[in-house]
Amino acid sequence: MPASTRIPPPLPFAAQVAIFSRLHEANPAPKTELDYVNPFTLVVAVALSAQATDVGVNKATRGLFAVADTPAKMLELGLEGVTEHIKTIGLFRQKARNVIALSRLLVEEFGGEVPDSRAALMRLPGVGRKTANVVLSCAFGHPAQAVDTHIFRVGNRTRIAPGRDVDEVERAIEDNVPARFQTHAHHWLILHGRYICQARRPRCAVCPIHDLCPYEEKTA
Repeated sequence: MPASTRIPPPLPFAAQVAIFSRLHEANPAPKTELDYVNPFTLVVAVALSAQATDVGVNKATRGLFAVADTPAKMLELGLEGVTEHIKTIGLFRQKARNVIALSRLLVEEFGGEVPDSRAALMRLPGVGRKTANVVLSCAFGHPAQAVDTHIFRVGNRTRIAPGRDVDEVERAIEDNVPARFQTHAHHWLILHGRYICQARRPRCAVCPIHDLCPYEEKTA
């Protein structure tokens, strides 16, 4: 969205409550579709998911996490071992280097434990703000909003959280979505964007918030 584009106002409080109440009713406890067994494997899975599908990542990490579910075990596996496990994922060579580097940093500076701080997480190679927010949300239950392309689209299209870039959408979610829904907000929005409010042809006919959404170009 161009910087000069005027951002419409977010939906009012009552509409936000109604929308998230319906999303909660349809899926009371949404979860990430990435497979993981502990905070460390979640960090690795999310880092590997950049420019890759969750399905593809899960196929690659099934064998990887069976033999290396801690930073120390990942270091023992080594770069070649990690590379062999994830070679079906895009950018696998650089991602393998990041996995080894972040594992080493966790061992050397964090006692082998994943930190529950956004700043500390973002020090890990291959971990940006979005990845850090996913980990804070899924592993530690913190109401962090990890904005990807799906959430950016849904936030603007529905006006739940309009913004010119992912940072503005993240702030708009934090500012406008009622606190009672913040813990699961990013999961509801990403799943809604992935399966209902799709980019090219949104499935408006089966959308649970169809009548509350101001999007004008609704499909039949």
